[in-house]
Amino acid sequence: MTIPGFILRNALRNKRRLGLTVLSVALSLFLFTTLQTALHELTQPPTSEDAALRIVVRSRVSLANVLPAKYRSRLERMTGVRYVMKLTWFGGIYKDKANFFPQFAVDAEQLFPVFSEAEIDPQQIQAFLKEKNACVVGNKTMERFGWKLGDRITLQGTIWECDPELIIRGVYRKGIDTTNLFFHHEYFDELLGNKGLVGTYWIRAENASNIPDLIERIDRTFANSDAETKTETERAFQLGFVSMFGNIKVLLGSISTVIVFTMLLVTSSTMSMAIRERSREIAILKALGFDGWQIFGLILAESFGLATAGGLIGCFGAAFLYRHLDIYSLSHGVLLKLDVTPSILAAGMTVAALLGIVSCLVPTYTSIQTTVVAGLKELD
Repeated sequence: MTIPGFILRNALRNKRRLGLTVLSVALSLFLFTTLQTALHELTQPPTSEDAALRIVVRSRVSLANVLPAKYRSRLERMTGVRYVMKLTWFGGIYKDKANFFPQFAVDAEQLFPVFSEAEIDPQQIQAFLKEKNACVVGNKTMERFGWKLGDRITLQGTIWECDPELIIRGVYRKGIDTTNLFFHHEYFDELLGNKGLVGTYWIRAENASNIPDLIERIDRTFANSDAETKTETERAFQLGFVSMFGNIKVLLGSISTVIVFTMLLVTSSTMSMAIRERSREIAILKALGFDGWQIFGLILAESFGLATAGGLIGCFGAAFLYRHLDIYSLSHGVLLKLDVTPSILAAGMTVAALLGIVSCLVPTYTSIQTTVVAGLKELD
């Protein structure tokens, strides 16, 4: 019998235990991969050349505070500013509270110049601009509710005391979050009685090199005013928005640590039982001339193979599953997708490999230290 054949026969000695252990490791690493992917999606917003040119101006106090509409003209006159767009979170309800999706009132003329990477039919843009109560919607939300061009929808205001009645005139794809709905800020202002309130200003700069200076100049301009500003890049703004939900990184990291520790206990228990059952065989191997390192290599190969098999099933199973699932619908709009990156797969397989090594160290050391005579007597 060859060495690989001997290792395989030992691993298959108790098929039920082997199967349950591999499945336990696979399920644990599936959860580990899922958590790490969700963490990546929440804390690492996608970047592009267009996104690098965008900065956000908001209230220095909090996102819940608004800015005056008169700030727009002063922002437009600043050197280095190409476009300025009002963008206000509406947060309304479509039929039911469970139908959550992002809705924003925006300056229609500046929407696609600012978010230039979005893909939309030019004729639909013109139709959107012509009607005051028109809106454009991302294709994900269109598919979710089965909407089509020309449909009329009503949003029930929760934060704002108005209920916009909108007509869908455009559908955009790619580039930016395709779950959003955008409608005219002018229409929003009329419904509110022209109070002149703006949630945030989104600016597209002339070039990326002058953004740090532009941020400083904007905040300096509105310092010591009734509505001081905090200006930041789009990426910083998105990360700050995520942080409002609490320290997600610590929470998901803690859960991942618990999962890894649980996997270590499972694999260590399995290897301890397997080695204890073959104490006599190990003693015979010693008697035949196998030294401690050779025995350790045999047990390590079995443990490593068990953990790696579970890792392959769990990590790559997660990647395959999330590639074919509609995560947006399943998460009710919380997550747009779950993209298992190569780095996450590598991290999962590294954890599996380390588990395979660490879990066999203590039981293997104990068996190697046991004398041949004691090993032969143990199962008598």
